[in-house]
Amino acid sequence: MRRIAAVILLLCLLAATAGGVRIVEFCPDPYQPGDPDEYLVLEGAGVLDGFVLSDGEGGYRFPPGSRIDGRLVVARSGPAFERAHGYLPDFELEARTAAVPDVIPNGNLLMANRADELLLYRGTTLVQQVAWPADVHPREGQIHYLEGDLWDPRPLMIGQSRLVPGTFEGVAVTAFAAPDCSYEVFSAAVAGAEREILVNVYEFTDPAMAEDLIRARERGVDVTVLLEGGPVGGVSPEGRAVAGALNRSGIVVLSMTTTDAAHAKYRYDHAKYLVIDGKTVLLGSENFKPGGYPAPGLQGNRGWGVLLEDPKLAAYFREVFLLDAAGGDIVPLEGTAAELCTPWAPAYTVEFTVCSVEGARVTPVVSPDTSALILGLIEGAEKSIAIEQAYITNETTYDLNPYLAAAIDASRRGVTVRVLLDAVWFNTEDDADNDEMVGVINRLAAAEGLPLEARLADLEANNLAKIHNKGVIVDDRAVLVSSINWNANSPAFNREAGVIIEHPGIAAYYTRVFEDDWNASKENRAGGAPGPDQLKIVAAACILAGLTGLYLYRRRRT
Repeated sequence: MRRIAAVILLLCLLAATAGGVRIVEFCPDPYQPGDPDEYLVLEGAGVLDGFVLSDGEGGYRFPPGSRIDGRLVVARSGPAFERAHGYLPDFELEARTAAVPDVIPNGNLLMANRADELLLYRGTTLVQQVAWPADVHPREGQIHYLEGDLWDPRPLMIGQSRLVPGTFEGVAVTAFAAPDCSYEVFSAAVAGAEREILVNVYEFTDPAMAEDLIRARERGVDVTVLLEGGPVGGVSPEGRAVAGALNRSGIVVLSMTTTDAAHAKYRYDHAKYLVIDGKTVLLGSENFKPGGYPAPGLQGNRGWGVLLEDPKLAAYFREVFLLDAAGGDIVPLEGTAAELCTPWAPAYTVEFTVCSVEGARVTPVVSPDTSALILGLIEGAEKSIAIEQAYITNETTYDLNPYLAAAIDASRRGVTVRVLLDAVWFNTEDDADNDEMVGVINRLAAAEGLPLEARLADLEANNLAKIHNKGVIVDDRAVLVSSINWNANSPAFNREAGVIIEHPGIAAYYTRVFEDDWNASKENRAGGAPGPDQLKIVAAACILAGLTGLYLYRRRRT
């Protein structure tokens, strides 16, 4: 009897595990022409006899006796999948290589790019169904992942990471502000490197920062630099000159760009950080340009940055770097032999030195993996939110920027919200940029009586080149320092890097910097007194109010 009971139990377990097979990942519209690298992933355990995949028109089953133990990849073409992902699938639909076994087709299952479905049957029983665009919203290069019982809404593309949120306790933090003291922190950190420096930055044109890295290389430090291969306007002559100087010193300079071998993993590699000796991270809002890290006493951008000392946190960012610096979209950046030149800059009176604390709580914010943490930071505010951004744009004509919408919602529950935006000409010359955004926010605040105010930065009063910051302070306790712009692209499609730091000393430091910028801009509100654009601004305020209501309605429904 015991033997019979054991056999029955084993059969039940096998049935349960086999019945648990499901589709957990698929990509219907990859980058290769004709989509030979389209694929799906099954997850489960047991024998696959009786399981059939279909799209309602064609389908396939597995060879008798096939088993699944964990994950199993089925691609349309084995070699095409290997070219895109670096390894062969477990099965292929079209006979392309003897190294990959074939499924047994019944008709032709080809996943359509814009509208189709996948049906998983066990015998005649429908086990799982996923349809698009009903269940997922497809776009070229996007991989759809099942998280629990829901499909991940993030637009994660081929080659991208899927990092999970992580928090690190007891971190030593040195906060700094550009232009006041940014270069000193960078230079000292690089000078202290002993073994390895990994740099990932959107643009690198600063000769002094290049010389710091070259000196590190000359004393035996391994230095690798990863740059965006196609920044807006292309790699500048100054960027090519810096790349050439780094290369001649023996420093490896790489770029992320679409090649014949692979599509670029991210729309832009817009991060700005370096990892030193596997124990220190320097991260901020500024590119490695003279305006972001000027010599002491020279004018530059307003930006925020931090030096973080913690081996586990550094290991996190080192993993991000190594993931991003690998793959067919990474190629050497060809530099030039042009002379390095630092452009002239006006004098600047330094106001802020560094602030160093121990015992901070630090949470990395990496786009697109964990950029939703910014929304959580804003939504969790109880007393105050201070926002300093280069610019804020709405998602689409109908969808309000989610971070701004969350801040407005916070003001509706009594949180004091202040928004400071850049006033340089290219952020104010059009009909729908920072000056209009400031006016719209202020009129919405006046119409609803909200503790909400927006200002354009008075750059002349504070002797700043521009506001390039992407920072938030919440409740005098938590600060976001990052490279993430408030637009539709940066949080969802770029590689960005930031951190949320929870420490009252760091919050107090950046509050002082923010207050200095805010108070200098008190007469530059762009929307206080009526003017010739009054009707346009009022209409925009009405639209913003409507969009906010629609956004909140949608959030309540999800």
